Amino acid sequence: MSATKTIKWGILGLGKIAHKFASDLKTVSGCELHAVASRNQEKADEFAQIFQATIAYDSYEKLAKDPEIDAIYIATPHSLHKELSILCLQHKKAVLCEKAFAMNYNEVSEMIQVAKENDTLLMEALWTRFLPHYQFVIDVVNSEKYGKIQKLEADFGFYAPYDLLNRVFRKELGGGSLLDIGIYPIFVALSTLGVPEKIEAKATFFENGVDSSCSMVFQYANAKAYLKSTLLENTPITAKFHFETAVLIINRPFHGPSNVTILQNYVEETIEFDYTVHGYNYEIEHFNQLLNSNNKESNLMTFEFSKTLMKTLDAVRNCIGLKY
Repeated sequence: MSATKTIKWGILGLGKIAHKFASDLKTVSGCELHAVASRNQEKADEFAQIFQATIAYDSYEKLAKDPEIDAIYIATPHSLHKELSILCLQHKKAVLCEKAFAMNYNEVSEMIQVAKENDTLLMEALWTRFLPHYQFVIDVVNSEKYGKIQKLEADFGFYAPYDLLNRVFRKELGGGSLLDIGIYPIFVALSTLGVPEKIEAKATFFENGVDSSCSMVFQYANAKAYLKSTLLENTPITAKFHFETAVLIINRPFHGPSNVTILQNYVEETIEFDYTVHGYNYEIEHFNQLLNSNNKESNLMTFEFSKTLMKTLDAVRNCIGLKY
């Protein structure tokens, strides 16, 4: 793709995250929102009007077939990610699919295989990886400026009233705390400490079998990660790294635009980052660069990392006896 060509985006699934994504897309140069799709025409029309999309479709397939579209952002419930990613890839559309990438490891492997067969770009939209404050933390970890990580504590929890109309509580849609928000603390552990040697996990469940909370311990050779997700209470939503010579805290909300506090020798320093929008612009810019340079895989959110992330989620699910 020519670097001078305007990248035309489509969005499948028009919920809350899609609104934030579309809002941030407008701030990124070199691209535009061409089309949106919902199974409800009225919803598609309304979304298109708000974000000045050219076309509003009443089916996902119509958007996937649109010859004008270069890239598609998939923001549907998890259970549709594999099916829709494959649909778009088979129509040679570059796919940015929201986390969790799919429902399990086998689905993720199949999506990646189809992307390779069609020689088309596919990436998991785990936006945290591209945020400047998180890139800063990755650099601190890799530099060993404060030594190695000895302990990590990361949590993500909010109180959600039990409501079977809400996808978060519907097992068939991949609902529950683990796949929806537990993925974030797990992502932090994997991206800073790597694959654990041992996983321990315990969970509580709603009456319909969806996990309401999950507490995990990842054991490494010289470190432990204590991770938690819950829909039962509001938690700090921070990530706290205990290094050999300092403590680093990604403040609330660690997974989104935030700041970083470093405690060393009784001195506290907070580093601010220049966030002016929701924060989805960073992954959009990265994806656009991949498209413009004709790359078929991200160097930051690699296929291998997405597979490892899903394999780890599967392992936790196995520990707590959760089946979708």
